[in-house]
Amino acid sequence: MVAYKKFKKVLIANRGEIAVRICRACREMGITTVAVYSEVDRNALHVRYADEAYYIGPAPATDSYLRIDKIIEVALKSNCDAIHPGYGFLAENSEFVNACNKNNITFIGPNTQSMYILGDKTRARQKMIEAGVPIVPGIKDPVKDLNEALKIADEIGYPIMFKASAGGGGKGMRLIKSKEEFQAVYDLAKGEALSAFGDDRMYIEKAIEKPRHVEVQIARDKYGTGIHLFERECSIQRRHQKVIEESPSMAINDEIRHKMGEAAVRAVAAANYDSVGTVEFLVDKDMNFYFLEVNTRVQVEHPVTELVTGIDIVKLQIGIAEGKPLPIKQEEVHQYGHAIECRIYAEDPDKNFMPSPGIIEGLRLPGGPGVRVDTGVYEGAEIPIYYDPMAAKLLVWAKDRNAAIARMQRALSEFIVKGIKTTIPFHQKVLRNQDFIDGNISTDFIDKEVLEKPQPREGSAIAAIAAAAIAEYLREKSLKNKLLVFKETCGAGSPWKEAGKRAAMLGLSFGDIYKTS
Repeated sequence: MVAYKKFKKVLIANRGEIAVRICRACREMGITTVAVYSEVDRNALHVRYADEAYYIGPAPATDSYLRIDKIIEVALKSNCDAIHPGYGFLAENSEFVNACNKNNITFIGPNTQSMYILGDKTRARQKMIEAGVPIVPGIKDPVKDLNEALKIADEIGYPIMFKASAGGGGKGMRLIKSKEEFQAVYDLAKGEALSAFGDDRMYIEKAIEKPRHVEVQIARDKYGTGIHLFERECSIQRRHQKVIEESPSMAINDEIRHKMGEAAVRAVAAANYDSVGTVEFLVDKDMNFYFLEVNTRVQVEHPVTELVTGIDIVKLQIGIAEGKPLPIKQEEVHQYGHAIECRIYAEDPDKNFMPSPGIIEGLRLPGGPGVRVDTGVYEGAEIPIYYDPMAAKLLVWAKDRNAAIARMQRALSEFIVKGIKTTIPFHQKVLRNQDFIDGNISTDFIDKEVLEKPQPREGSAIAAIAAAAIAEYLREKSLKNKLLVFKETCGAGSPWKEAGKRAAMLGLSFGDIYKTS
């Protein structure tokens, strides 16, 4: 029997929106929070929101958020019971977990052994085979050299995926369509893997043509009880990075949904997992599903599942770490309605999504029924160049997918950020795309249907019409006789009324003109 330990104080070893999200969960649970921050994050929202905050180093993550020694030092100095890693940084670092254990600090996440097994793709594949979880045809062990890799690729058949064993988040992954292409990128791909993960071991899988990326949220306590919280559709990706997620998935039916859920629970049980996590699958056109990987942490897109199940996943994760049994049974978990998440990045879609760091000079967050915004920024905050450029996560919930799409379109139109470029216009393009609306998507949807096909710039027609209206108004204003007639029609000649009249003549609302300014 695992001893139950109620946490009194938790250090959050992260920054941005996830740090704020964890702070909120802890506050509702009566837990004191401790933030850590780098030089550029002195005025960050998570620092302001936490009960205590400590400086841990210069801006580069290697000198601050990745410094295990400094984070442990702060945790000990502030008498923390536990550390929550969020996602990214040290969230899946077994060395960090060992450091926590050595100092009698609870790591809010899985045990090191399960992290070791599931954190490596080749070891994870081996476990899935043992557990009877379907996997993509491929090899169990990393390739030794180019000659062996070419031989295996010929046996499996092109196209293949060449993947880093220690990879994650879309990094260290190459789609290869021919032998010649493989020879050209072999060393380059291994070099990328070594640079990103300090590990250049690679393995080979058969590439599934136009797959869907569907993941299952799981939770498993320290007593061996595991449940799934259903699935998320994550096929809208750019450079193998998710940008829009939703639940439920339109790619599968209820029978497959339950089979995937059961397979996900089996997958984590095989590694004696004891936290919340995500089992990711690829789904082909015939609804066959194949194990992809396990993310041994809370996911960026976890709020999508929270909206359709009503379960607070961060609180659930903390409770498991405290030694509590799961508070809910599988048959008590249900999906209600439909939820969508758009990741709002500080990037310029018109310049190949280049990062757009800087000061947020103006900010208006959307609201209304069924709208949720998770963010770590505010008006006057700085988006630094040193970290992931995600500024916010915009989520909506509605009774069905069509209503959720309409609500997201409305929410995106209300979301205004000034001073930096964001991906809001890009999301508006995707939400208007008919194939997206119809659910005809796969993991290459963004590249093939949105980025490669020429499309009018967001708001360009409205901007042109508005500019013409303003020009016409100024021309008429200079003509006294027409101005007098215009004033008689409009009333007192207020510029607001005049602009409104011009907008009405062109079939626009004043808000349409405002959005283009």
